[in-house]
Amino acid sequence: MMGIKHMASSMGRGLIAVLLMIMLCSLVLSLLLRFTGLTEASLKWVTVGLSFLSLFIGGLISGKKGQSKGWLLGGGTSLLFSFLVFLIQYLGYQSTFNSSQYMYHALFLLLAIIGGIMGVNFSSHKQTYK
Repeated sequence: MMGIKHMASSMGRGLIAVLLMIMLCSLVLSLLLRFTGLTEASLKWVTVGLSFLSLFIGGLISGKKGQSKGWLLGGGTSLLFSFLVFLIQYLGYQSTFNSSQYMYHALFLLLAIIGGIMGVNFSSHKQTYK
C-alpha cells in the first residue's frame, strides 16, 4: 500500500517535470517567434501538442516514481497542474476557465492518467504472483 507522502512525492515530481518542460518549450517557441517570421497563430497547434506531451510525460514520471496506482498518480499530477493554472489565471487575470480550456484540461487529465498507467508498467518494480 502506498503512503500519502510517497504519493505526494510522486505527483510533485511529475508536476515539476511538467512545469520544466512547459518552461523549456515556451523559451524555444518564444525564440522562434522572435527570430523567425513565424506567428503565434502558426504555432498554435504546436503549442497544444507540446502541452499534451508535457502532461503525458509528467504522468509517466509520477507513475514510474510511484510504482503503483498510476491512474491516480497521473490524474493527481494533472489536477495539480490544472489547479495551478486556474489559480494563476484567476488571481492574476481575474478570469476563470472558458469552455475550450475545460476541454483542454480534460484531455490533460486523460493523457496524464494514461502516462501514469504506462509509468507504472515501465517501473523497475516487478511483482511476482504465486
